[in-house]
Parts: sequence; C-alpha cells; structure tokens
Amino acid sequence: MYEPIRTKSVHAMADPGDFPHRSREEELDIQLAGHLAALLAVTDELRGVAPSAELDAAADELTREVTRLRGLAPVRSAVVSAIHEPHLGALHQRAHALAGRALVVAASRADTAAAILAAHRMDAHEGAARLVGAH
Repeated sequence: MYEPIRTKSVHAMADPGDFPHRSREEELDIQLAGHLAALLAVTDELRGVAPSAELDAAADELTREVTRLRGLAPVRSAVVSAIHEPHLGALHQRAHALAGRALVVAASRADTAAAILAAHRMDAHEGAARLVGAH
C-alpha cells in the first residue's frame, strides 16, 4: 500500500565521517592567527599614517608569527585605503584590543612566543594611545 522510503531523512544525524573535525589546538591556532593577522592589518594602517621603525619591526614580527601558525604568509596591502584621515588614538585602541584578544588565545594554547609578542604590542599601543590622547 505504501512505498518504502528509499532516501535518507533530512532529520537523520550526519555520519561522523562526513565532515572534517579539528582538534582544540587546531581551532586555537586558527583563532590566534586570525587575531594576529587583524593586528597586522591595523599595524600596517598605522604605518601608513604615522610611519616608524618600531611599527615596521612589529609588522615583521607579526608576519613571522602568522606565517608560523598558518603555514602561509599573510596577505598585506602596501596602500592604506582610508576615506578619511584615521584617528591615531582610535587605531592604537583597536590595535590594543586585538593584541589583548591574541594574548588570551596565546595563553590558552600555551604559546609563549605569541603571548610575549601580544603583550609587547599591548604595551606599545597603550603608550602610543596615551601620547596621542595627550596632544
């Protein structure tokens, strides 16, 4: 009387082998690389607005860390494409926040090199934001 169902139900649980799984460490690596790449983008933006040797060195360090975590060098833009002159204080605050996020992830995955780099960047951007805010 009824024809049997020949296809899988859309409500059936997926077979665990149907999609790739990542370990917690792999997920943290991806997250840390993302935070550091975002910090690198803001650092490059700062370098375009207010070039300095310290920011150049920081960008090089960030590039090395992102490359270590991803296995590929990050894509970078040599041109700052801001419609308006970005406010230096706001850029330093954004960089400080990104470095803080990177520090939290680096600490949770026990990555000493990335944690030290993130902490140094936090200190540098905090001090720079204070100097810009004082003017």
